[in-house]
Amino acid sequence: MAAVCAAFTSRQLTRAAGPRLPTTIYRRAFASSPFLRDSTISSTSSQPSKNKNKHLKVSQPAAPKVTHGSLAPGSIFDEDDGVIPSPYMSTDGRKPQRLTSKDTDTDTPADVDSAATTTSPIVPLSDRDQDKLFRALVPFPNRRARWERKMVIRSIRRRGRLTRREEIARTERESLCRSHFFKTSVKKLMMVARQIAGKNIDDAILQMRFSQKKVAKDVKAHLELARDEAVVVHGMGLGGNKNKTQTQTQTPAAIADADADAEGEVEVVDDAARVKSTTATTTATPSATPPITVTLKSGQRKTITDRTAIYIAQAWVGRGTFGRELDHRARGNINIMKPPHTCLTVVLKEEHSRIREWEERHAKEERRRREQLRVSLPDRKVYGQRQYYSW
Repeated sequence: MAAVCAAFTSRQLTRAAGPRLPTTIYRRAFASSPFLRDSTISSTSSQPSKNKNKHLKVSQPAAPKVTHGSLAPGSIFDEDDGVIPSPYMSTDGRKPQRLTSKDTDTDTPADVDSAATTTSPIVPLSDRDQDKLFRALVPFPNRRARWERKMVIRSIRRRGRLTRREEIARTERESLCRSHFFKTSVKKLMMVARQIAGKNIDDAILQMRFSQKKVAKDVKAHLELARDEAVVVHGMGLGGNKNKTQTQTQTPAAIADADADAEGEVEVVDDAARVKSTTATTTATPSATPPITVTLKSGQRKTITDRTAIYIAQAWVGRGTFGRELDHRARGNINIMKPPHTCLTVVLKEEHSRIREWEERHAKEERRRREQLRVSLPDRKVYGQRQYYSW
C-alpha cells in the first residue's frame, strides 16, 4: 500500500512540474507555440530546408497577380506609327487598330476612296419615300388630324377674320432669346435687365461693354447672340441697309439719263423714226421714310429715323438652381455655400411695333378726352317759346 501511494505521488509531482497545455488552442497561437517550434527545429536540424518560416504563411495571404493593360486606341503615348484613333475596341484586346494597305496607299485617287467609303448614296428629297417621311414628321397622325379640324372650324366661325394678336404677328417681327444660367443672383441681374430694357440693341451692347458689373460681360455676349439670331432667323433690322444700297448703288446709265433730263432734251429712238422730245422728264427716286417723334411709356420723347431698327421690348430674369461649393475655414471647419444661378430672357422687336403702340396710346387718350369734354351750350332744338319771361 505504501508503494502504491508513493507511485501516485511521484506521478502527480511529475505532471505539476511539466508545462500544462491549454484546452483551447488558437491557430495562430498553436503555430507559434514554443513546443511546436522546438519539435520542428529538432526534427529538421538534420535536414536543412529552404523555407524556415512556414508558420508565416498562415497570416500572409498570397499577393494578387498584377496585370498590365495596354494603351487606349489613338493614345498619344503610343510610339508606333500608323494608328487609327477609334473609340471602339478591337477583337484582339485593348489594342489600337493598325492601318491597312488600303488606307496607307497614297496613290489611290480621292474619287475612288470617297466612293469606296460611302456605303449608301445620298437620295434627293424628291425621290425619298413619302410614307417614311410622314412617319418621322408626324408621329401622331390622329392628334394632327384633330388639330387641323379644330383650326378649320375656328376659321369658319370667325369667317376668315384674324384676331388682333394674329394680325400683329403677321405684320410685325419678334424674336425671343433666352440665355444660359449665369452665376449671379436675381437681384443683381434684375438691375441690369432694367437698365437695358427699352434701349436700342446696339446701345444696350455699348452699355454692357463699359459697365463695371461682373455679369455685364455675359449679358453683352447674350445680347450679341440675340441680335445675330434676330437678323439671320427672322430677318430683322435690314431696312436701313436696303435704303443705303438703293441710294449708293447707281449705274452710270441712270446718271447720264438724269443729266440729260436736266437739260430738257431727250432723244427717243423708235423703230419708225427718230423724234426729238422737248418735254422735260424727271426721275422719281424712292424717298426714305421721314423721321417720326413718339412718346414712350415713361414720358420721354424719342425720334425714330429707321423703322426697322431692333430694340429690346422686354427683358426679365429667371431663377435657376443653387450650386454647392465648399468654403474651407480655420481649425478644420468647412462651410457649404449655395451660389445662385439666374438666366436672362430678352424680346427683340422693330421700331414698327413701338410706333404702333404709341399710336394706340395716343388714340385711346384722344377718345378719353372727347368723352370727358363738357359742352356748355349743346346744339339742340329750342322748345317752349313764349313772348314773355318764365321767371
